[in-house]
Amino acid sequence: MTDPSLPLPPDKPATKASGPGRPKDLGKRAAILGAAKALFVEQGYNGVSMDSIAAQAGVSKLTVYSHFGDKETLFTEAVQATCAEMLPDALFVTDAKAPLRDQLEGIGLAFFSMITSAEAVAVQRVMMAPDTDDRLREMFWVAGPQRTTEALAELLRARVACGELEIDDCQTAALQLMTLIKGELHTHMMCGLRPAPADCDADAHVRASVAFFLRAYTPRSRP
Repeated sequence: MTDPSLPLPPDKPATKASGPGRPKDLGKRAAILGAAKALFVEQGYNGVSMDSIAAQAGVSKLTVYSHFGDKETLFTEAVQATCAEMLPDALFVTDAKAPLRDQLEGIGLAFFSMITSAEAVAVQRVMMAPDTDDRLREMFWVAGPQRTTEALAELLRARVACGELEIDDCQTAALQLMTLIKGELHTHMMCGLRPAPADCDADAHVRASVAFFLRAYTPRSRP
């Protein structure tokens, strides 16, 4: 028995809950994603290990697995995070008061800036390499290009509903606009034939692409 005349020992601090239900450290998650994005660009998918990502992020390999499960999931989320940073969802929110041309040009400039960045060109070259697994290509497509196409198609549907556009197949129209914005320049960059364009050149190219698109899909009754 404890002698009641003796002072009681100090209370021990409550032990933090552990296990799968424990909240993840958002700072560590961001560090892991940042490290993964940099390493996938520098070394390609096959050249990167979970050990190297953990070392770059300053965390343990167990922490990397705890947050992302496996390298494929981490790659997918790195692509999604990059797209969300350079093409945020807010760009695709329909605002009937905002001019359609201005919104499409804003999306076009952000898209063009993303696909002509050194990081995007490097990753796309990895996807085109003959030793890249088809499953990895599919994951990249769903996480990146498909996300952008679907967001743009949804915006076009909303603008069709407002009577600003006449489009039967918004998914195809979204692909057409993105292809116009890529243009021949993107192909030249992928082949290493020229660097990224200056801002003024990019602005003129995107404006011309959007103007061409609107000539095809603006209702004929409109000026």
